[in-house]
Amino acid sequence: MSDPQLTSTLTCPACGGQETQEMATDACVYFHRCTVCGVTSKPRAGDCCVFCSYGDTPCPPMQSRA
Repeated sequence: MSDPQLTSTLTCPACGGQETQEMATDACVYFHRCTVCGVTSKPRAGDCCVFCSYGDTPCPPMQSRA
């Protein structure tokens, strides 16, 4: 198994603004406030965190399942 990728670019579902964030390896990020429009997003139904819903890379726990 390879090491998880620890950065992901989140795309705001409201405005399309993008922000690259470092992901924690031991916790899910449930809320993210867009730095462009200020909207706070939460995961879509069935996803564990905002990175799995709106990121270009899923969170490290989900990467380890693949």
